[in-house]
Amino acid sequence: MPKTPAARRFPRLLIASCAFLFVSGYFVVRFPDVEGASYASYGFNLLIALPAFIALVRQFGAARGTAALAAVSVFGYLIEGFGVATGMPYGEFYYGDPLGPTILGLVPYLLPLSYVPLVIGAVAVVSGGGSALRRILLGGLLLVVIDGVLDPGAVSLGFWIWPGGGPYYGVPLSNYGGWLISGLVASALVTWIGGRRLTDVPLRPGLLDSLLISMFLWLGVCVFSGLVFPAVLAVALIVLVARRRLQLTRAAASDVPATGRATVDAAQQA
Repeated sequence: MPKTPAARRFPRLLIASCAFLFVSGYFVVRFPDVEGASYASYGFNLLIALPAFIALVRQFGAARGTAALAAVSVFGYLIEGFGVATGMPYGEFYYGDPLGPTILGLVPYLLPLSYVPLVIGAVAVVSGGGSALRRILLGGLLLVVIDGVLDPGAVSLGFWIWPGGGPYYGVPLSNYGGWLISGLVASALVTWIGGRRLTDVPLRPGLLDSLLISMFLWLGVCVFSGLVFPAVLAVALIVLVARRRLQLTRAAASDVPATGRATVDAAQQA
């Protein structure tokens, strides 16, 4: 029996995007001072974020999806701005020039494009069953692990700076306490706004795509920067997210009668 697009484990575009982002890590590391790079990053981050944004709106519906995106974006601006201004809850740090213009000299405008897809992906990995509290806790913890890849890579690129350094590739441990706090709140926002659409409705595999693509980018950054442990951690996260996406793809396919599988093409891609 020939495979339908619904039966395909991973869309070709997703595979190509992951490969492209991994290779892009080389150029991000080796050629950090290309003219206009800070502005090009807006388009780059938007393309990475779009799969998760679209999938979330389809999963939650237009109103709830938009509300979730707005809520996590505003929360991200507030807690990051507070963190830069006061050193709480992450520790003393500030954003570097490569991320472009900032709001009030504190937080880059593009923050939601890089942060919100991570939250969506983390929530999707742990959702589908269990209590809301359990899913919020697991989502927050997963975001801390994700930052174990992001922060060393970002520091090596000068995306943000820790003046006092720290024991984990120049990052203080207080940063991960802060990420746990922010991750729990962000996971709670998505979980609360999504409600039963995260438990009673089959989860769209596309909710994971931006996180997966992002992990390939940061894997490339870590590999080409010589960050061994963060690179290993990135591989472990890629395996986790890919397996979860495969579960969601199989579950969605099994819920559709054989005679109607062709109608789920868009759902599998989104």
